[in-house]
Amino acid sequence: MKISKKISVYALLVIGLLLFRAFFNYAIPLMDKTEARYSEIARIMAETNDFTTLQIDYGVPFWAKPPLSTWLTALSFKWFGVNEFTARLPYLLLNILVILLIGRYAERKKIDFFIPAVILLTIPEFLIHTGVVSTDTALAFSVTLVMISFWEALNNKSNKLWKYLFFVGLGLGLLAKGPIIFVLTAPPIFIWCVLFKKFKTIWKVFPWVLGTLLVAIIAIPWYYLAEQKTPGFLDYFIVGEHFKRYLSSGWKGDKYGFPKSQPLGMVWVFLAVFALPWIQATVGKIWKNKTHVFKDKWLAFLILWLLWTPLFFTVSKSLIHPYIMPVMVPIALLITHWWNDIRKKKMLLKIGMILPVTVLLLFIFISFSGKKEFYANSDKYLIENNVTENVPVFHWQSKSYSGQFYTKGKMDVIENNKRLKTRINSGEPFMVIIPNKRIKLIDSLHLKQLTKIGANYKKGIYLFKK
Repeated sequence: MKISKKISVYALLVIGLLLFRAFFNYAIPLMDKTEARYSEIARIMAETNDFTTLQIDYGVPFWAKPPLSTWLTALSFKWFGVNEFTARLPYLLLNILVILLIGRYAERKKIDFFIPAVILLTIPEFLIHTGVVSTDTALAFSVTLVMISFWEALNNKSNKLWKYLFFVGLGLGLLAKGPIIFVLTAPPIFIWCVLFKKFKTIWKVFPWVLGTLLVAIIAIPWYYLAEQKTPGFLDYFIVGEHFKRYLSSGWKGDKYGFPKSQPLGMVWVFLAVFALPWIQATVGKIWKNKTHVFKDKWLAFLILWLLWTPLFFTVSKSLIHPYIMPVMVPIALLITHWWNDIRKKKMLLKIGMILPVTVLLLFIFISFSGKKEFYANSDKYLIENNVTENVPVFHWQSKSYSGQFYTKGKMDVIENNKRLKTRINSGEPFMVIIPNKRIKLIDSLHLKQLTKIGANYKKGIYLFKK
């Protein structure tokens, strides 16, 4: 990256979008269910110093995901304190690394280094996940490192580091989300090698024995220790999470998830919506150049990278929109390749800015209207505004992850009316957070003894005081 004395418009736009994302990483509470769940798992890890077994609650192992994202968030908590911004900080930094990693491809086209970054940050899926506590950003980073390292190892012989980073990416992918790293990277690489007869070349270029050892050193120790500490983990994670979940949206063995059943082929709708406007521009350029794109090694590589992930998930009903995250980079690189030939760049950039501008205006409006706390999909404000240390707080029927996080694990559960009656009969004051849709399940006699002291659009918090 060459430092220019004059900061370009694209650089300013990137800085502005990153500051926008960083501000909302700070200003928005951790959302239920996914984001608050992963943050609470990391908070427990940081508190207990147990970096082997992920825990969804104290002493309750979480087998659904490997540890990389949780490690990053837990370390952020240890170094900088426990709050929303530090929970999200690793994902902001990972995507900044991606931005820096792919800027070189703009310079090779003799255009501004920050153009790929502008494209990425105006893709809704990428902008959203530049600050969401989940495993998808770490997986997307690992996929990007694998694919970019593969290409550079073959085409940038002066830097031998790339052929080792290829294996580092695979190892990190195993720790980010498991064997799916091979599923998302090996097929497009294999097809590309078939198209351009590169098998002999990659056999010579990559240190397969040393590389395989490097992958093993990075990933296997944790898998081994996790299985030793909580037997049954490998069967649940490898067989359940990777095969049964993919094949069946109604998988009965899911210990932690919630229904994510989608119509077949829904991944393409996710791609069209969450990657607009750049996916539409990309498809248009591919179609316009269809007679020769697969003759160009670089274009073919990017197109195969782009197409494989949605093709793989086409037949799966159990998916959510973050599954498309690994293909945001090839979209940006394809647009970068055709940048000088795209006529309506300003219009595409304006469309890409609709989401951040809308979110900012909506946040300002809600904040000035005094409704910010009311519309938060989180227990944060219910707890901060009402809960005192000497009064225990409960959640009706099941814990909420944001409630666990914002009470630092002190929230308990009142599972049913029998336990609620026991708490009331004890005479000790307590608070209970009740989802609006579940309040009808509470016995009317018990409910009359509870005083509503706060609420948001989904829940109310009630006080019992004799």
